[in-house]
Amino acid sequence: MTVAQMMEVFLSSGAPVQVKAFDGSTFGPDEAPLHLSVKSSRAMYYIAENPNDLGLARAYLQGDLDSPELLPGNPYDVFKKLVQLKDYMKKPSAPDVARIATAIFSHGLHIPDPPEIEGPSLLQRLKEGIRPHTRKGDAATVSYHYDQSNDFYRLFLGSSMTYTCAVFNNPDESLEDAQWHKLNMVLDKMNLKKGDRLLDIGCGWGSMEIAAAKRGIHVIGVTLAEEQVEWAQEWIKKEGYEDLAEVRLMDYRDVPESSFDGICSIGMMEHVGFKQYPAYFKEMMDKLRPGGILLNHQITRTNSNDNKRAGGFIDRYIFPDGELASPAEIEMTIQDNGFEVITQENLRQHYALTLKHWTENLQDNWDEAKQMVGEPKARLWGLYMAGSRLNFELNTIQVHQFQCIKPDPSTGTCDYPLRPWWER
Repeated sequence: MTVAQMMEVFLSSGAPVQVKAFDGSTFGPDEAPLHLSVKSSRAMYYIAENPNDLGLARAYLQGDLDSPELLPGNPYDVFKKLVQLKDYMKKPSAPDVARIATAIFSHGLHIPDPPEIEGPSLLQRLKEGIRPHTRKGDAATVSYHYDQSNDFYRLFLGSSMTYTCAVFNNPDESLEDAQWHKLNMVLDKMNLKKGDRLLDIGCGWGSMEIAAAKRGIHVIGVTLAEEQVEWAQEWIKKEGYEDLAEVRLMDYRDVPESSFDGICSIGMMEHVGFKQYPAYFKEMMDKLRPGGILLNHQITRTNSNDNKRAGGFIDRYIFPDGELASPAEIEMTIQDNGFEVITQENLRQHYALTLKHWTENLQDNWDEAKQMVGEPKARLWGLYMAGSRLNFELNTIQVHQFQCIKPDPSTGTCDYPLRPWWER
């Protein structure tokens, strides 16, 4: 059974794709808008072992699955065309699936090694004593994702070194302007003024610390990624804000200070784990002064019925143990832990636009990226960011900001302006 015959089991003959395979077979017409190349049998073994995003990603990262339409570091256009194939999918019969399995494994039950850059599975992590959403587990998974080359991240993040959703005034605004706009909007939402105290949880490379210090706000940033701490500390020193800003290699639960005027958590909750949300928001409540504002910014599922755990590809390559909840579940947990939610804002379209900039930056710096981290890892980041962009556009995932105030325990309430005081 050829690869083309296998494709006929899953796709109707009118599907807008041509697939050329290592065995010389071809499915689809030359004039198709999308052309895929299956370059080796290893791709088929990957997909047979994991017929999902993990199997396809392994084949792509190893160069076994490719397309002439792929832009270097930016497979977004190919992803959009692949989505269109859903209308041409057929449900295979059990005999057809058996025939395909027989054809693939007729050469032996071969399970190829995964790409060298692949992280351990959940089972392997458990065997190593790394349990999800414990202090040890959090430190290991955050380090896995963020302790890469800072210079590599800068290739696509740009000068702001901000690895979260920007906020655009218009589609033509630059990424740098949109990122500083987001940082200042967060500070405005927390209603912070000169002399106030801010805790930034999951501070990244220190852009929030710089933005806050420019306003005369005293800020402590914490992260579990050593590379980020080094970059942030150097940035703060270069800007001359050492009297206002500091960044620590520290778990947020170990911060000894309290009574902060504001706390922001931007793009960190994805690592916390859904079952840990109540403990997390209790920690925020304990660290804020009465009347202080928490600005919680995180990627969300579109609805509460979706599975919270990430798929195999994201778990092995991007965010080990990552979990996403719906905005309704998050807001309920926030309120159940004593906060009053002032506003909830969905920035889904802004994240799609942010990712567009990031993938285009990677594409523009493709040769340098390959030289820094190797082609498989450079491919990985393009794959992840392009896929994320498409999912935000399709409303498969969203990103929400929750603006929450800690009531005064003696009165059970707080006074704040009757209308929004910040510019969106």
